[in-house]
Amino acid sequence: MLKGGLNQLLKQAQQFQQKLEKVQEELADLTVEGSAGGGMVRVVANGRQQVLEVHIDPEVVDPEDVEMLEDMILAAVSQALEKAQELAASKMGEVSGGMLPAGMKLPGLGF
Repeated sequence: MLKGGLNQLLKQAQQFQQKLEKVQEELADLTVEGSAGGGMVRVVANGRQQVLEVHIDPEVVDPEDVEMLEDMILAAVSQALEKAQELAASKMGEVSGGMLPAGMKLPGLGF
C-alpha cells in the first residue's frame, strides 16, 4: 500500500513538473508593457521578466535634461518587470493550485 502511494506521489510530481515547464515556455511568449511620461517611454517585457523592447518618443530626448529621460526609462522598466512578475505568479498559481508554499521562489522566474 505504501509503495503504491509513493508511486502515485511521484507520478503527480512529474505531472506538476511538466505543467511548470509548459507554463515557463508560455511565459516567454506573453508580453506586458510598462510606460512613463504619458507613454513617451514604453518598455515591453515577457513573462520571464526579460526586457524585449524600449521605445522612446523623440520629443523627450533633451540633451539638457538627460536625468528626466533616465528617470522615465527606469520607471517604465520597473513597471514592465512588476507586471511580468504578476503575470508569472498568476500563471504559476493556476498550475500549482496553491500547492506552492507562500514565499517559495521558483528558479528562473524571479518570484
